[in-house]
Amino acid sequence: MAVSVRDVAAAASVSVGTVSNVLNQPDKVAAVTVARVQAAIEELGFVRNDAARQLRAGRSRSIGMVVLDAGNPFFAAVARGAEARAEQDGLSVLLGNSDENAAREGTYLDLFREQRVNGVLLTPAALVEEPLLRLRRAGIPVVLVDHESEDAITCSVAVDDVEGGYLAAAHLLEQGRRRLLFLGGPSSLAQVAHRLEGARRAVTDVPDAVLEVVEMPALTVLNGRAAGEAIAERAPETRPDAIFAANDLLAVGLLQGLSIFGSVRVPEDIALIGYDDIDFAASTVVPLSSIRQPAELIGRTAVELLLKSIDDPAGAYERRVRFRPELVVRESTAGSGDSFAAGASGYDG
Repeated sequence: MAVSVRDVAAAASVSVGTVSNVLNQPDKVAAVTVARVQAAIEELGFVRNDAARQLRAGRSRSIGMVVLDAGNPFFAAVARGAEARAEQDGLSVLLGNSDENAAREGTYLDLFREQRVNGVLLTPAALVEEPLLRLRRAGIPVVLVDHESEDAITCSVAVDDVEGGYLAAAHLLEQGRRRLLFLGGPSSLAQVAHRLEGARRAVTDVPDAVLEVVEMPALTVLNGRAAGEAIAERAPETRPDAIFAANDLLAVGLLQGLSIFGSVRVPEDIALIGYDDIDFAASTVVPLSSIRQPAELIGRTAVELLLKSIDDPAGAYERRVRFRPELVVRESTAGSGDSFAAGASGYDG
């Protein structure tokens, strides 16, 4: 049978209220009494019921976080940044993986509302209105992560993906490439749509350049590999001479698929650039050029905005933080063995 607060109080010869104060406000209790209660807790093996305590308080000490793909190192780094900042305020982060599924996203949002989290960080597969409205009615603030807010109420932290897409395609064009291919995932994902928009702008600036668009079911290594194998099987004159992958996982898979039979060389035959600059990008067989996002900074900044929303919902603080992407050049486009970064790491208000 579970040990209760009453059991601890009886063993320490104090009141239940004194045990509660030792657990929650020990500075209000005499040191000798604190020591006696703590000795009773240790002897009896008492474990406090945080769920019940949080229910009485009306809020937990947690933040809910829903990401598109918890297996993507980019989102893992965002979550790491969020956890580091949340920990400074004694908060924990509960992570949910929507797997780019709108229904699953809604399920997590409802679950976090039922658990009375302090707030929610959301990278939406789709902005599911009903669960978001239920969160707002419950007084639980939401910060969009890696997705820009379209209203003046919801806070957001994102990177300018249109600029990032432009940087990637412009770099390929600067290398003399003219037959570009954009490999993306579901077009419903705003990040993919914005990166494609930027790439199209860059290609439009070059009269003899063309852009082919291929959409995959998801932004994964396996989908990238399948696309790479299909491109490698084309006749050389029908292949692109450069590929912009919507994220690094696709780019890693592409590199595998293109080179699996040794028929396509990167970058000699096809230059390749990804997006996110995950740690693995620099250590592939042909190190990948990429567009860098400040992943951990995005996570920390999102928690900062969430804390401001909790403390002062109508405060006059910047609600939409937009970071600028960076171009990181490696052998998959340059072929020189040199790496460099271009762009700014600050943010636009």
